[in-house]
Amino acid sequence: MNAVYNNSMHYHTTQLQRSIFAVGPTGVDKTFPGGGRDQLSSGAWAEYVPHWLSGHEALFDSLVDSIDWHVHRREMYERVVDVPRLTGSAPRSGAVLDPLLNEMAEALSARYERGLTSISFALYRDGNDSVAMHGDKMGRLRHDCVVAIVSLGAPRRFLLREVDGRGARTYPFGWGDLLVMGGDCQATWRHGVPKARYAEPRLSIMFRQSLLGLGGRENQPRGR
Repeated sequence: MNAVYNNSMHYHTTQLQRSIFAVGPTGVDKTFPGGGRDQLSSGAWAEYVPHWLSGHEALFDSLVDSIDWHVHRREMYERVVDVPRLTGSAPRSGAVLDPLLNEMAEALSARYERGLTSISFALYRDGNDSVAMHGDKMGRLRHDCVVAIVSLGAPRRFLLREVDGRGARTYPFGWGDLLVMGGDCQATWRHGVPKARYAEPRLSIMFRQSLLGLGGRENQPRGR
């Protein structure tokens, strides 16, 4: 069950965002400066690249305005509640920054040697929006896959926790940062964004391998 938030319905979110972020030139650094692989466990790894996307403010504005945002509902404790964030798929045809999204997907695919062509989005309007700890449902790719996330807007805590509780990581994730999870991370670790007492808007872009053509349906991610 879901509803669509059109441009007029998220007007106030856009106005707030423009008042707190400065505008700059937009682009990605294909040298991935400052990136370093963190071996999380024997089969799982993560790589964090701060400020990989410059001018993230302009992309934030464009995506907020061009995506049809959905609020999903789910049953919990015998009642139906809103999922605490908005989600969306690739922008409508003709969005001016489509080429930048393609450039990002191409750079990530080349670096991590996977076709990261499945793109989705999550919008966290304030500190009440969150996503519970989980692993992505990647079908038969789950034990050897790459999931890349670019975070636009204000930072939020991004948590990684090993399924057996032995390991944990926390990343202050925002301002155009890139975080990539690989190996069997989706099977052996959990990740999520907890609620915060106060937070400005944040938008995440998720790049994944497509499950089409692998005997399964296109994955429908929960959002980060």
